[in-house]
Amino acid sequence: MILVRPEKRENIGLVARNMKNTGFENLRLVNVKRIDQKSYVIAVHAQEILDNIRFCKDMTDATRDIDVIFAATSRKRKNFLALSLRDAVQKIFSFPPQTKVGLLFGNERTGLTSEELLNSNYRFIIPQVSKQPSYNLASAVLLTLFHIYASDDLKNVEITQEKPLSRKEQEECIRIILDKLEKKGFIHKTNKFHVTEMIYDLFGRLSMTAKDRKLLLAIFSKIGH
Repeated sequence: MILVRPEKRENIGLVARNMKNTGFENLRLVNVKRIDQKSYVIAVHAQEILDNIRFCKDMTDATRDIDVIFAATSRKRKNFLALSLRDAVQKIFSFPPQTKVGLLFGNERTGLTSEELLNSNYRFIIPQVSKQPSYNLASAVLLTLFHIYASDDLKNVEITQEKPLSRKEQEECIRIILDKLEKKGFIHKTNKFHVTEMIYDLFGRLSMTAKDRKLLLAIFSKIGH
């Protein structure tokens, strides 16, 4: 579980409590240096999760050792495809058990920025009746974790994915591809923002394996010549 720039310490405590209720333990916070007593008071019987929080200086630090990352977003993004929550859970169970999966949630008011979404492989939307108000952070986390915990029908889905590379290794490969495309002029000043997002979305959804990386780098090595 990765929370990016959470503002309310009570929400951190509630997230820990929700994690405890659904069997999750690993909590990471991005751009948060410490928590206070408010989090501990709310985190009834889940204080050990708070004791073991990993405080991360940035998104790279938080995601580098995770294999595949699912990011929650309350709205559709132009250059990122989004799954339904159920489809996202089904996708999670399609990976081998040893795959390290990260669930990424943004700030209570602003959610995840487009730049932060670049660190994810898949985006998902939790359904609701109206666009506003969006779910509270802790509520969104609970809905997601409960669906993972309680979806017995999805836990037996066929494993169709191979274990991906770590997010750090995927990121390195994507940056090489972007650099090649920029040097060739395919990416330029006027389209850089949109094409970069689309490239990240495309190769993120690939959940790149070592075999994929080898092929992609062989293909794109020819572009530089």
